[in-house]
Amino acid sequence: MKEKRNQNEVKGFLKTIETIGNKLPHPAMIFLILSIIVILLSAVLAQVVEPVEYYDARAGEYVTKSVVSLFNADGLRYIFNNATTNFTSFAPLGTVLVAMLGVGVAEWTGLFNTSLRKLLSNVNSKLLTAIVVFAGVMSNIASDAGYVVVIPLGALVFAGAGRHPIAGLAAAFAGVSGGFSANLVLGTTDPLLSGITNEALRGAGIDYQMDPTGNWYFMFVSTFMLVALGTWVTENVIEKNLGPYTGKYVVEQEEITELQNRGLRNAGIALLVYCVIMGLLMFLPNAVFKTPDAEGNLTLNTFLNNGLMPAMLLLFLVPGYAYGKTVGKIKSSSDVVTAMTEAMKSMGGYLVLAFFSSQFINYFSYTNIGTIISIKGAEFLESVGFTGLPLIISFIFITAFLNLFMSSASAKWAIMAPVFIPMMFTLGLSPELTQVAYRIGDSCTNIITPLMGYFPMIVTFAQRYDEEAGLGTLISTMIPYSITFLIGWSALLMIWYLLGIPVGPGASLFV
Repeated sequence: MKEKRNQNEVKGFLKTIETIGNKLPHPAMIFLILSIIVILLSAVLAQVVEPVEYYDARAGEYVTKSVVSLFNADGLRYIFNNATTNFTSFAPLGTVLVAMLGVGVAEWTGLFNTSLRKLLSNVNSKLLTAIVVFAGVMSNIASDAGYVVVIPLGALVFAGAGRHPIAGLAAAFAGVSGGFSANLVLGTTDPLLSGITNEALRGAGIDYQMDPTGNWYFMFVSTFMLVALGTWVTENVIEKNLGPYTGKYVVEQEEITELQNRGLRNAGIALLVYCVIMGLLMFLPNAVFKTPDAEGNLTLNTFLNNGLMPAMLLLFLVPGYAYGKTVGKIKSSSDVVTAMTEAMKSMGGYLVLAFFSSQFINYFSYTNIGTIISIKGAEFLESVGFTGLPLIISFIFITAFLNLFMSSASAKWAIMAPVFIPMMFTLGLSPELTQVAYRIGDSCTNIITPLMGYFPMIVTFAQRYDEEAGLGTLISTMIPYSITFLIGWSALLMIWYLLGIPVGPGASLFV
């Protein structure tokens, strides 16, 4: 009886959040209101908050920041002069639209539908949730590709299995963003953060060098733990809270025909050929897509940051075209354009939402409110006087809180690393351990903050299956993941700390 009452209390709490959130205006209007609040708040804070100085580990120098008011002549000029560029330079905008051109072809031709039916007929239904969460966690190898590929596919897979599509979307979102730092292999985040850590060490005059592999052991194990936690939350909290799906979206359930099987085979061959070509362009010693870094070494960093989305477009376009041509859905190039056009039509709501959210996120950054909150948070934790494990756990939770206001992992770490890396080093805690703790806090709350750039896109995906879904729906759905990941991941680090296990190759917990 007690367990049932607790479940009802949780469900009621989440329902309350969803109801309150969805009674607010349309998400686009919420971002407009938030933008106005930032404008007014910046005027007040600019008068009462003193400028702060901190060491920026990315710039390698001390920087002074103060709150910049948008409620004056300069601010008004900024708002009007930058409204267009705020929108067009909004990072998720191009990423989403470019990838959707290819996804649209694969969906319009029927490749997605047929592939999912084939997949679901061969996959153990008990493993379906774990596979979706695992795919989300692993997707951060390809930078932001998981947001535009794995998350909508998670919803489709669940819908095809007769389960609530928003539960599939949530499971994938939890893996992609809540488990952003975890992976079985090294990703682009590892060298990015370790570079900032090393700059913080140099700035403090500490003779210590952290390798990009310094967190690998811990993140490897974290992948399996997050998949287990994400699976449990999806099946025991989210699906029970959502209930049976009663929306309009329906996945065809008829048998796969011989022609469709032939289409799948041709699509698979086309995909294989494409992957081989891309592999040669990326991984040969002097591959075309490799460019020299600052030290003259050939790397894929530029391609992964800038060229990956066109590659993702072709990843779906090539097999989608092969399938469509085989089954007769594509008869000419006009059909390909039609497929892409249909995909863009479905993104109309996202474009409106992206315009207003891009203004809000830009205003928050321009006024330096998020930066100063992060600096003040770091100063507060530094003044508490904790040591050892209490300090590490407190650091995780303060990072998770600050992440609600400043979602960029590298920007936030550039502010916090020069404070905490030397401080914890002095207390005997290694930079590798400090960075691991930061990555835990930085990941867990990505999925509940509207300041995360892809948040509006996830709302748009959710509205495809539930027209009434809004910010309240998404936040209430993701809160259980955020809390569970934060507690579970912190507990794992506590065990790791008490056992004294290295967090990476040659990366001890203590110095």
